[in-house]
Amino acid sequence: MRRRLLSLAGFATGAVAGTALYRRWFGGGGERLDLYFDDGSFVTFGATSREGARLLPLARQVLTAARRA
Repeated sequence: MRRRLLSLAGFATGAVAGTALYRRWFGGGGERLDLYFDDGSFVTFGATSREGARLLPLARQVLTAARRA
């Protein structure tokens, strides 16, 4: 029983790590903008969305100004 649980935990850990590495290397390489609200919710806009295309240049300007300060 104990060996089975250990092998299951090892498999699950490997699957999670593999998924994370796959997403880092092959998926989602584009820019995105996350807007967080006071109630704890957030919205993500990708660079290809209409809102993201409009807001990402503004976000870049804000980050550039913040780095200078």
